[in-house]
Amino acid sequence: MGKKATKAADNMYYLARSEAANANDDFASREKAAELIGIDRTRLARIELDTVSPYPEEVKAMAKAYNTPELCNSYCSRECPIGKGNVPEVTIDDFDRLALKTLGSLKDIDALRASLISISEDGVIEEKERPAFQNILDSLEKISANAKALQLWAIKNIRLK
Repeated sequence: MGKKATKAADNMYYLARSEAANANDDFASREKAAELIGIDRTRLARIELDTVSPYPEEVKAMAKAYNTPELCNSYCSRECPIGKGNVPEVTIDDFDRLALKTLGSLKDIDALRASLISISEDGVIEEKERPAFQNILDSLEKISANAKALQLWAIKNIRLK
């Protein structure tokens, strides 16, 4: 990419375009990138400079064009009024690291299953069962985040989905 836009240096959309420019020179230019994405050049500049928030359709278009599916997850977890606070942000690591994280989060699945069966037998979560139930929920959240990161890696690197 040509010169770095210092005002946009930490903007996730600018960083995604910069990374995409390593594989496709068309993304080195904001003008050409905007044309390929299908948005106005000045709008892309304002998005990259954090002066406006992108619309969900624009994020989807950038994610597809730049091959950065994690942009959608980041948008939902950071910017979307509904997703913020509800959608955990995931980080895409190398495949071997993601596989180990996923397997690690699944290692106690049998114990979680047994605990959930025990708690749910009577159809009521009693006060003394709440810590165990919270542990189950926390473990499921970890499994979910690791699975999502692995899924995004697959979409990005082997073009699944």
